[in-house]
Amino acid sequence: MALDLMLELFLGPVFTFVGLCAVGIAAIRRRAEYRVLLWFGLFIGMYGARILAWNANALAPTLNSPWPDRVVVFVDYMLIVPGLLFWVELSLGKLRQLIELLGALGGGIGILSLSWYFVTAKPYKFLILNNVIAICMLLVVSTVVVVPRLSRRYLVIQSHVLRVVAPAIAVVALFSNASWVLDREPPRYAEPIGFAVWTLALGYIALQRTFENERRLIAIESELQTARQIQLTILPDDVPSVSNLRIASAYHPMSAVAGDFYQFIQVDPYRVGVLVADVSGHGVPAALIAAMMKMAVQSVVSCVASPADVLQGLNRMLSGQAPDQFVTAAYLFIDTQNYKARYSAAGHPPLLLSRAGTLQRIESNGLVFGVTPQPDYPVRDIAIRPGDRLLLYTDGVIEAENANGRQFGDAKLEQVVLRAQMSPPSELTDTLLTEIRAWQPASMTQQDDITLVVIDVR
Repeated sequence: MALDLMLELFLGPVFTFVGLCAVGIAAIRRRAEYRVLLWFGLFIGMYGARILAWNANALAPTLNSPWPDRVVVFVDYMLIVPGLLFWVELSLGKLRQLIELLGALGGGIGILSLSWYFVTAKPYKFLILNNVIAICMLLVVSTVVVVPRLSRRYLVIQSHVLRVVAPAIAVVALFSNASWVLDREPPRYAEPIGFAVWTLALGYIALQRTFENERRLIAIESELQTARQIQLTILPDDVPSVSNLRIASAYHPMSAVAGDFYQFIQVDPYRVGVLVADVSGHGVPAALIAAMMKMAVQSVVSCVASPADVLQGLNRMLSGQAPDQFVTAAYLFIDTQNYKARYSAAGHPPLLLSRAGTLQRIESNGLVFGVTPQPDYPVRDIAIRPGDRLLLYTDGVIEAENANGRQFGDAKLEQVVLRAQMSPPSELTDTLLTEIRAWQPASMTQQDDITLVVIDVR
């Protein structure tokens, strides 16, 4: 058996296996940061399959199948596509645009050539165009990699390994492609050896890029965990102790940090204000606005008994701070000495009042925060009595969807509240959260932040 055939029989399975492993890892991770590993895997895997197909008829002369030749032709034309896309992931600016253009041309020529092949059975009618694109890519990439100034400007990663390997591989690849262009077959062993060295260099770059992304993601997750701990400090440590009231609260963010916010403003043992707010969107931007709410609340403590003044003050503090974010809020002031409550809201779901087996939806909405500097917030005066139950919540409760896309909704919420009217407030919050989790498919993550405040009048 010839030495070059033995070399190919060794490298073919190795390239194919490594390519499949790289593609498998990228598919499992399913993140954009792993695309460089995907294109690397396709590039090396396709080349390995080409070597195996190239030698299939030599190993099994009686096979007499057209498929090995078809695989070779397919890879000859389409191998350039994952090769170019690999460099697209590593390039910036005009270099990225140039490589994307070369990739589109290479893909178009490949499709045209394969179509021509299947119609006429002539495989290499347009191969020269493919070789010209490969030569252009090698010249451009090698130049950028070797020149530090260009590398720093146009590549997302710099590598001393590539600066050493790229020129040598470029010479071998240019020689091989130029030989085919001039209708001369290059030495058969040159391409596999050069490709093996090039693969090691590209594999090193792909792994380096992947590990850097992984370290960055770990750092981001650590920072989000810290942000979550900080955010939890802006929420009440416990519910206030108010005469003739029993209060329970629940706060369940959908991610590490959330845009929901709630706060108690206690005046004395008989009077307390309850604020529940929901920032549009999720994640860090919404969490930052929620943190601003904590500071804004301090500025409205003096008007705690007036829901309209509280909401207007919060709107003034938040207006213009985040033009793309809107905040809904509901504010309830309760005076148990006189059994009175006052309520107003800014684009928020209604206050629910459970009384003697019935449920009332109390709505008194003005505009959400951030729309206009001086909105009007109408106030509802509510006479409360022992046995009443008041429920404030964010829209994450009613907008949870099941597998059919149907929302939990107001009717389901009211049904759960009425069914649990004899249960303590803390038990109602637990029941609601359980019902929402059961409503959603087990495979589906929480779709929105959820905040609940339940208040019983005793």
